[in-house]
Amino acid sequence: MAVPGNPRLVGRGSECGVLDQMIAAVRTGESRVLVVHGAPGVGKSALLQYLESSATGMRGLHAVGAESEMELAFATLHQLCVPLLDRLTQLPTPQRDALETVFGMRAGNPPERFLVGLAVLSLLSDASEGGPVLCVIDDAQWMDRASTQVLAFVARRLLAESVALVFAARGRSQDLLGLPELEIAGLGKDDAHALLDSATPSRLDHRIRDRIVAEAGGNPLALLELPRERSVTQLAGGFGLLHTESLPNRIEQSFLTRIEKLPTQSRLLLLIAAAEPVGDPALVWRAAERLGVTPATAFDEVADGLVSFDVRVTFRHPLVRSAVYRAAEDADRRAAQLALAEVTDPLGDPDRRAWHLASATAEPDEAVAAELERSADRTQARGGLAAAAAFRQRSVELTIDSSRRAERAVAAADASVRAGDLDAARRLIDVAELDAHSESLRARAQLVRGRIAHAAGFNHEAPPMLLDAARRLEPFDMELARETYLLAWGAAAWGAADNASLEAISEAIKELAPREGIARPIDLVLEGCALLVTEGRGTAITTLRSAMSALVDLPVPDLLKWGWAACGLSPAVWGEQVMIETYARAAEVVRTAGILTELPIYLASLGAATSLIGDFATATGIVAESEAIAAATGIPLAPYTTLILTAMQGKEAEASALIAATIEQTGADGQLTGVTTAHWAASVLYNGLARYEEALSAAKASTRIAQLVVSVWVLPELIEAAVRAGEDKAARGALARLVDEAEAADTDWAQGILARCRALLAEGATADPLYREAIERLGRTLLRPELARAHLLYGEWLRRQSRRVDARQQLRTAYDMFVSIGMTAFAERARRELLASGEKVQKRAVETSSDELTPQERQIALLVGEGLSNPEVGARLFLSPRTVEWHLRKIFMKLSISSRRQLRDGIPDRR
Repeated sequence: MAVPGNPRLVGRGSECGVLDQMIAAVRTGESRVLVVHGAPGVGKSALLQYLESSATGMRGLHAVGAESEMELAFATLHQLCVPLLDRLTQLPTPQRDALETVFGMRAGNPPERFLVGLAVLSLLSDASEGGPVLCVIDDAQWMDRASTQVLAFVARRLLAESVALVFAARGRSQDLLGLPELEIAGLGKDDAHALLDSATPSRLDHRIRDRIVAEAGGNPLALLELPRERSVTQLAGGFGLLHTESLPNRIEQSFLTRIEKLPTQSRLLLLIAAAEPVGDPALVWRAAERLGVTPATAFDEVADGLVSFDVRVTFRHPLVRSAVYRAAEDADRRAAQLALAEVTDPLGDPDRRAWHLASATAEPDEAVAAELERSADRTQARGGLAAAAAFRQRSVELTIDSSRRAERAVAAADASVRAGDLDAARRLIDVAELDAHSESLRARAQLVRGRIAHAAGFNHEAPPMLLDAARRLEPFDMELARETYLLAWGAAAWGAADNASLEAISEAIKELAPREGIARPIDLVLEGCALLVTEGRGTAITTLRSAMSALVDLPVPDLLKWGWAACGLSPAVWGEQVMIETYARAAEVVRTAGILTELPIYLASLGAATSLIGDFATATGIVAESEAIAAATGIPLAPYTTLILTAMQGKEAEASALIAATIEQTGADGQLTGVTTAHWAASVLYNGLARYEEALSAAKASTRIAQLVVSVWVLPELIEAAVRAGEDKAARGALARLVDEAEAADTDWAQGILARCRALLAEGATADPLYREAIERLGRTLLRPELARAHLLYGEWLRRQSRRVDARQQLRTAYDMFVSIGMTAFAERARRELLASGEKVQKRAVETSSDELTPQERQIALLVGEGLSNPEVGARLFLSPRTVEWHLRKIFMKLSISSRRQLRDGIPDRR
């Protein structure tokens, strides 16, 4: 049965019903996303036409993926957004700059695709202020990768913007998996018969008709096209149906049969139109004229049902385009591509011109290779990493001179690593090493090979490769050599390399010639890293302090380049103030720069440090932001902040499951930092729960593999657990190590922890002044949990000394602090001690009514409370301003408040 109002849509009532519901929801202020997929010819384009005709009064945005444009970054996205570019001034500056950069409207540093995605989300949200918006992307299987990733990001963030985003593709795209889908299958038998009857000039024998319907599999285009080129006799006798090809091939062959009957010039015009991805009729005709094709000689024949020339050049079906291009002779394809290159504006569209030239070139050609190289530079500057890699790869193929080919192969391999194409990177590095004529180039190739190993997770292989590359780079590029040494050190220290690799890298760093003039922060960091491994913390501490001071004001380019490694050393100096400042600035710089793939690394460090000072509300917000990034980018999130936070909160079930999963996953991946952190978190959890044997086991497991700064936090847990478990020998061994670690630092944090641990092992009255010293020193730090634990341990000791009055004072202070911070397990431990001391104490809950909020709602409430506007909150959490407002209405309702000012006074706390 045909769809009312559209007789050609036979048998698509249910599919049209889904589309109708989508349009109705969007008209009421909601957003909807749909991926329509099915085999070629099954009717996706017809359904999109129905959708667009049904969306009366809605603003329509349309784009079509083109097979020949799959290597041009943001090509499909640009098609979709062109009608909205006059709204760019409404976007926050970083978002506006990102879009203008990727669209070639301004020069600038390449933005991350997720910042581009946020800009597109904001652009669509702004456009929907004037009414609902319908975005349709046809032939999505041929979108360029950059556009696919950005639009997939947008699709996952749409919520309350009155925007419908619809993709039509032949199959399920990996980047679009998880989005709502509508699979378009073949027509049912009765509908297929009805459609076939409408397309055949005479009545068929029912057996022949049944066979056609069966072989077409309900594919509407097949039912319309397969009979088209058969005579009445062939159809009646079934002789025209003897084909063994797959259905798409048979449909394509049907189009080819029609194409082959056209005059030569008509076929050539079709070929030019198929090779021109934008559908610009003026451009197609200019290229055609270069090959001697004019409307008078070609247009009438071509227009007969296969292609239309209107505002855009549109083929009747994508299979027509593919049939035309694939069936053409190689020489004709190259001629069409060359003609298109010659008429494409070299200033306005240089990259598409370069790609046409490359497609027209059969032999190596230095001029074209150089043009591709320039296009790669431009594309990379716009953030099109995959496209830049494709340009560089093709440039290598067209390079004649072997030494030049080696240089381009190194650059192409490096671009491929950044784009995540490690297999291509390996092939290109093989080419580079084979053709390289200089040691400088071979050293750069080795650096890329090391980066490939590091990116692939080969943690044992990467450090020695990078060390070799750094050594070989020294005579040619000392700055790059220093950065490579730091990368090698970081890979060895935080991966799974053995100590021999870390020591070898550290020794090599020590042998570096000092920089002339004033040392830069990277020099201090390198020296501190090397000394920490080779000489110990006592020798390294002065250099590390200088490095950390410099890092607080590290220039942004340096921070973005190697700040990740330097920031990891902050705890080594036992300075919580510089640690917090360094992490906070680093996270803000990376966030502002829009480098979202690296932001979770900095947020994990900031979240852990924020947890350590007892600011659990902020730490929870950081976790929410990290999870928003993970959801937006699809990049797995290492749960380090959540591990530490849930362990300190004493949430046994949640923390235990997370600890076990982290140990299993990071252990399998060879990421020993993750294993160490998980064991440390377990020791904190079980010390809080007073399950000291389990705490000791976890602490021992952590210290066995602990590297460098992790022992700052693990050793105190081991000492406390060992003392309570009666294993004094283990406790004293750990204390000896802690003395070496802490005495050199000479900060209140270091000396306070050391005094507390010494007190645990002290005999008789000698413990008393040590506990008092610990409380005094930790009281001068930001570390409220550590101070509360000092009060707890002192109170426990006092009770065991039968000094109950003094004990109650310390235990009450500890209990109040733990409840205030939110450390449930430690609070319960302090409460039990208070009861044992003879004091009556009512158990107090640490949760508040604000826990009614979801983590995302809580983070929005906190950010609004800090004074951020809806666009600023949206930029932080990858939401549109309208979605932020939608969440705020729910927050106000849950908290029974009515204004943003009330959130600025703090989230209401109703115990």
